[in-house]
Amino acid sequence: MLTELTIRDLALIESASLSFQGALNVITGETGAGKSLLIDALELLLGRRARSGLIRAGAERARVEGRFVVQGLGRAGYGAQVEKWLANQLPEILEEWREEREFQGADGDPELDLELILTRTLSKDGRSSAHVNHRPVTQKVMRELASQLVEIHGQNDHQRLFEAGEQRALLDTFGGLEDALAGYKERRTNWLEGAQRLEEFESQEIERLERLDLLRFQISELSDLAPQAGEVLGLQEERELLRHAGELSTELSGILGGLSEHDGAALDRVRLAERQLEQWRVRIPGLDDAVASLREVSAHLEDAVANLVSFADGVEANPPRLEMVEERLSNLERLMRKFRTDGDGLAQKHAALSEELEALESAQEDRDQLAGEVALLRAGVEEAAVRLGQGRADLLPRLQAAVHGGLKELGLPNAEFDVALLSRMDGLEADTPLPLSVDRKCFGEHGAEDVQFLLAANPGEPTSPLRDVASGGEAARIMLALRGALAVKQSTPTLIFDEVDAGVGGRLGPQVAAHLQGLGAVHQILCVTHLAPIAARAAHHLRVAKSVEDGRTRTRVQTLAGDDRTAEVADMISGGRDQATALAEARRLLAAQ
Repeated sequence: MLTELTIRDLALIESASLSFQGALNVITGETGAGKSLLIDALELLLGRRARSGLIRAGAERARVEGRFVVQGLGRAGYGAQVEKWLANQLPEILEEWREEREFQGADGDPELDLELILTRTLSKDGRSSAHVNHRPVTQKVMRELASQLVEIHGQNDHQRLFEAGEQRALLDTFGGLEDALAGYKERRTNWLEGAQRLEEFESQEIERLERLDLLRFQISELSDLAPQAGEVLGLQEERELLRHAGELSTELSGILGGLSEHDGAALDRVRLAERQLEQWRVRIPGLDDAVASLREVSAHLEDAVANLVSFADGVEANPPRLEMVEERLSNLERLMRKFRTDGDGLAQKHAALSEELEALESAQEDRDQLAGEVALLRAGVEEAAVRLGQGRADLLPRLQAAVHGGLKELGLPNAEFDVALLSRMDGLEADTPLPLSVDRKCFGEHGAEDVQFLLAANPGEPTSPLRDVASGGEAARIMLALRGALAVKQSTPTLIFDEVDAGVGGRLGPQVAAHLQGLGAVHQILCVTHLAPIAARAAHHLRVAKSVEDGRTRTRVQTLAGDDRTAEVADMISGGRDQATALAEARRLLAAQ
């Protein structure tokens, strides 16, 4: 509940401190006196963007502060809702409240109400700041908190009743279908995510099949050739040997002859020199190193001859083998150019392509599994949509009865109010698979049907969509009737009506006043009004007046009681306080409340 509103330097209001009570509070005053400034101030606390020109001329900043009392913390309902939000967003405020409750101890109130102070400041340089219990917060945080405390219905807000979304939301709120709707939305989100993945997969199916064909061909080429690591280098060496086998064999024979086979061969001459020096070494000092070197040379020559003999035995012209090596190397080099890699890279490429092929082939199984999952998710959405739709259908008689009762109180006793549920699947063949774009529309964000309010304002006329037949005054009264029907369901404690009586004649004023007073039994009501019957029904009356002082225009707000209130109510009646009949009617209205 809003208990106090403090305003400084807001347009024509230099300074104002307003207190409010529970039940029905009314704000009256002449046109142009500044009643709308109070609504502007409250909208600032709701985190809405400030319109230009709100800072009073000559002031550096404007400031609005609202003091709210939240009842019922620790119990189910509205208090628990605010407590949960605070626990997530501003837990330090809850902690302070708990400490205060503990401080009071046994003598304190175990259900101590929580006080919240919302402050909004506008600076001349265009900046804006928001605070909750003197802690800086973002406008988004303030907007979320304030929306749980206050709900404002502006002069034309009843026009929202013409919107299908607003009609659906009112029906769901009346029936307490929030949990069913949340469950449906969660299932729908999961289904759409899966369906989107499946759609993307299927849109890429042609590319996948083309890639599969290419991979199978490339892998077949590599598998037929079966390249091995180091094979290309080995084949190149073998090809060089086979190409020059005859010439090399002749060369090797000559080399071996000169080293070991012919008379005077190098190996024999080294061995002879080694033996001769060995004989002299015994008698002549200084030949040891030379003898050792000749011995090493002899050993190396023997190894070289042995290796050359072994190598020469394997050198043989083999045209068929050379042709086979040439052909394999040609095939390998062709694949090396194709895949832009070297010989060893061919084996690695074969392994990589095989892995990709396996992944793409298994993707078909993944697609089938995903399709099955999407089908199950869609079935879950359909089940939730049916349950939600049935819940809405079950509500219709109760809502119609509640609204009819409210309309009767508000001067529309013969009006016929109805609610139609329009299936989004009308015109579609059953059991026919639908494109996702169509399916998504059938199962909309808020269910598989649209809600439409219907009205026949006069007897004998058929009901038609509200937008087509309701006048401004009728729409305002229907909104009030719905608000009455939803009074127990709605959790917002403070409802503000800015000239909800616009379009409602004086004859219907008493009915509208009685209805607002009834709403005040459940909510705190703040109502800006021009109708005397509504003003007279209030538990708390504020008057907004404008005056010129010291050359400056100022708007002031005054709490009315006694004769001042009687005079104000009389001024709202033809003739005003100067007429005895108006004063008498004002006294009658005030006494009748």
